[in-house]
Amino acid sequence: MTILRSLEFGWFLPTAGDTITYGSRDGTVPPSMDLFEKIAKAAETAGFEYLLVPVASSCWDAYISSAMVLARTSKIKMLVAARPGYVNPVLLARMIGAMDQLSGGRVAVNLIAGQSDEEALQDGIRLAKEDRYAQMDEDVTIMKALWSGAAPVYFEGRFHVLKGARVAPRPEHQPRFYLGGGSREAWEVSARHADVHLFWGDTVDTIAANMVTLREMAARHGREQALGFGMRLQVVCRETEDEAWAAAQALIAGVTESQTDFIRRHYASSAANQRVQELARTHGELIAPHLWTGITRVRPGAGIVVVGNPQQCADTLQQFIDIGCHSFCLSGYLHDEEAERFARMVRPLLAARNPGRMPT
Repeated sequence: MTILRSLEFGWFLPTAGDTITYGSRDGTVPPSMDLFEKIAKAAETAGFEYLLVPVASSCWDAYISSAMVLARTSKIKMLVAARPGYVNPVLLARMIGAMDQLSGGRVAVNLIAGQSDEEALQDGIRLAKEDRYAQMDEDVTIMKALWSGAAPVYFEGRFHVLKGARVAPRPEHQPRFYLGGGSREAWEVSARHADVHLFWGDTVDTIAANMVTLREMAARHGREQALGFGMRLQVVCRETEDEAWAAAQALIAGVTESQTDFIRRHYASSAANQRVQELARTHGELIAPHLWTGITRVRPGAGIVVVGNPQQCADTLQQFIDIGCHSFCLSGYLHDEEAERFARMVRPLLAARNPGRMPT
């Protein structure tokens, strides 16, 4: 039996800067506290429940940025990364506990193994992708144990040995865990630990089939009903469809083949990125009438975009709601402006079609 969960919507904090075109520096907004605060407050006003904070090497530090934004907002949560090998899990548990207590419970954890082996090596992480997920499993197990009670934690694993570890403060409530990987190793960690598995954009049929598989995997750990599902998508919504497509095409105007080739080579070790590139190869620019692959040419990660007028965008998202997705992590350009458009034009349509499932 599928649980009918409340719908939640998160937004994205572009800590490498914002843009309206990936093909040139024109229209690019550099990262700054002013930019982060403007986007965070726009997302909070728009009713988004959390901000996904990225951790790529081009981005400003996620924990420092999150702490600064939390101090300047009142309701929105930070979905901030836990990456294996970067921070000892005991220290990470303390950091998250302190951030949670100081913000009034406004922290969630994004489990990330890293999209690129090359980037991991640049950061001094020598573990292969499958080993990073194995360490992630230990990290989360340790953090949950540290947060679950006052007793000291003893742990002996492949990557960590603890003899009486404690943390203070513990979070007021255990933060929710999100994971967005596409490999079998990522799915196994989701099945064991995640509250929400965030799929990147794909066909509705593929997502539905993947949900069945993940539920079966979670059931082996007694967590079939504990694991929820969501989508990580971009959005380009305008008053008319023609305006939306013009804005979408402007995002990739001037993008060079060398930019596209770099994305394909640099992120080739990521199963989720491989799938996004496969969709672009096999379907071309559209995997569905309003699901566009255009920015996969220049952006790693979640490169599938919902494009259209308000009704078309709402209809596209509703298809994923209808198969059981309840969490949507969205982004758009410029991020403060698209957050406002989504709240004004798309959110009311979804609220009307899903009565009682969205916060007012």
